[in-house]
Amino acid sequence: MRNIIFGILGVIFGIIMTKSEAISWFRIHEMFRFESFHMYGIIGVAVICGIIIIQGMKKLGIKTIDGNDVFKKDIDFNITRHILAGSIFGLGWALIGACPGPIYVMIGHGYWLFFVVLLGAVIGAYTYGNVKDKLPH
Repeated sequence: MRNIIFGILGVIFGIIMTKSEAISWFRIHEMFRFESFHMYGIIGVAVICGIIIIQGMKKLGIKTIDGNDVFKKDIDFNITRHILAGSIFGLGWALIGACPGPIYVMIGHGYWLFFVVLLGAVIGAYTYGNVKDKLPH
């Protein structure tokens, strides 16, 4: 039953991403060239919704998928690390034309080349998982 709910939520997510034009390479290109507010508005709405949902989960005592409490892990602020990581993520996003979420939507739209992007994202995440203990965090 849970997989059906997640499938339905995934379809709703795909529809929202498509209708808001968040999967449009041209919209992403406009954002990185500071020519349009469109994508910044979508990102802002997503951040606000995320804050509301997380706070609601905390107040109502709703657990994560794994059954754990929702909490924020404190990390030390390191300007170099955050700028470097954000720049790498942003450059990848600008070059590919999609952040991780819309990759699945693009595949669903029939842009099969995004399987290569998905494979690269999975390999990158796997590689980071294997070397994160050796990196200077």
